[in-house]
Amino acid sequence: MKEIFKKEMVRVLGDKKMIFSMFILPAIMVIGIYALLGQLMSGMISDVEEHESIVYIQNAPEGMQALVDAVKYNENAKITYLNDGDSVTEYKDQILSGEVDLLVVFEKDFLEKFASYQNAGDAIPSVTVSYNSTENYSSAANSKFCSTVLAAMEAQLLQTRFNDLESLQVFETKEDLIQNEDKANGQFLAMMLPYLITFMLFSSAMGLCVDAVAGEKERGTMASMLITPVKRTGIISGKILALSLLSLISSAVYAVSMLVSMPSMMKTMAGADGDALSNFSVSPLQVIELLALMASLVLIYVALLCFISAFARNTKEAQTFVMPVYMVVLIAGMMTMFSSGMKTPIFNYAIPVYGTALSIQGIMTNELSLVQFGLSAASNLVCSLIFVILVVKAFNSEKIMLNA
Repeated sequence: MKEIFKKEMVRVLGDKKMIFSMFILPAIMVIGIYALLGQLMSGMISDVEEHESIVYIQNAPEGMQALVDAVKYNENAKITYLNDGDSVTEYKDQILSGEVDLLVVFEKDFLEKFASYQNAGDAIPSVTVSYNSTENYSSAANSKFCSTVLAAMEAQLLQTRFNDLESLQVFETKEDLIQNEDKANGQFLAMMLPYLITFMLFSSAMGLCVDAVAGEKERGTMASMLITPVKRTGIISGKILALSLLSLISSAVYAVSMLVSMPSMMKTMAGADGDALSNFSVSPLQVIELLALMASLVLIYVALLCFISAFARNTKEAQTFVMPVYMVVLIAGMMTMFSSGMKTPIFNYAIPVYGTALSIQGIMTNELSLVQFGLSAASNLVCSLIFVILVVKAFNSEKIMLNA
């Protein structure tokens, strides 16, 4: 076991290209991708905010231009006022093509109809706002116009009708925010990290395990190893331990890179979550729990991948066998991203892979109990043991290992 362990470690750590691709390149890629995403999203938001909206207003009521000036909507919008007889069909077509952002049509004699309203059932004047929801510029122009110009106009007209707007206010609502700060700070990571860790561990283990078993069968070195007078359990144990350690280190590089780069990305986007992530912290116990869960999960992956690779004649065939399992792992990790807040049944933590994703989520929100952690870790170890036994049986079969 010791010699096989050393052999696998030397095979990977002795190759500069392998070291770069497994331990250095992932960190560069993750930090670079998150930095690029932050810059792109920040640029998109700035571009929408700075864009001069092309707006057409038909049948603008008296005082409309003064109101637009008062709320400063025209500072970032080019407004053209249309008469009642002008056709608006061409402007709707231009909204569809993205040449125009907004068309606002006030009903004819808008203010007169407003003033003539007396009793329930009387005609209420209308405003039609046309915009393209698939265009960011158009959606932003609509949102800003409704929240500034139309909202100010409504308040102004209500003031005219009732004189005292406070008489329309039935009650005042005051917010009293009660939240768990640790949970709030880690909520974004609780959604993303379980999914990312579960599939990153699998991705890191996949290439190593396929080459360590199917690759050696393809090169003929596996047959030479099996005919030596050593116990096959030693060969299996050495391979699984070395591959698990290497996969865990590679995944830890990914995880640390994400934790470092995510707050920076969120701050670049000027989102509130950026501050929450910057205040996020974990205790030493939580770090130990996270590493223990990752270690137990990677044991499952390595043992399972070695078992699958044992049935393949070459690496290409092994990768074909592995892909359906890869999809199952992705789904298991993704399931924790969409939760309604309903309390998770305790037995869910005993489901391999999925239970680990739930536990990682609990660590991020500071809600994981020792019972939940114990169930997840124990189920992973039991599952790992089952797959190790299956690998031993596969390695002891000449038909499987020598493709007889």
